[in-house]
Amino acid sequence: MIFLTRKAEFSSAHFYWNDAWSQEENERVFGKCANRNGHGHNYTLEVTVGGQVDPVSGFVVDLKELKDILEREVVSVYDHRHLNLEVPEFKTLIPTTENIAISIWHRLDGKIPNAKLHRVRVYEMPDLFADCYGEQDAG
Repeated sequence: MIFLTRKAEFSSAHFYWNDAWSQEENERVFGKCANRNGHGHNYTLEVTVGGQVDPVSGFVVDLKELKDILEREVVSVYDHRHLNLEVPEFKTLIPTTENIAISIWHRLDGKIPNAKLHRVRVYEMPDLFADCYGEQDAG
């Protein structure tokens, strides 16, 4: 099996807030990230798929099709959006780096022809990223 990784980028705003907690508890746990006005990040997404190399094309997956899927399923939904306010899954889910990776997994799983989704990696900052490897991580 060969693994192929494609990158995409999106910019989004978010805040961390647990409705079950008081304002004081949210501020204690999440610090400045609990500001309900939000703050933004330039995210980098890496999607790794696995499969066999097609002997005719030499590809594991059609690269343009993979780019189009990432654009349709993730970038067009998350880019220049306030995740808490505009993306359905984050109306009730705190948009941490971990939860963003899991949500992207759910958005992509089963939608990439002729390849199996292996890993979703989301960089919130150059020194902070989360990996999701599938159902065992995707709750």
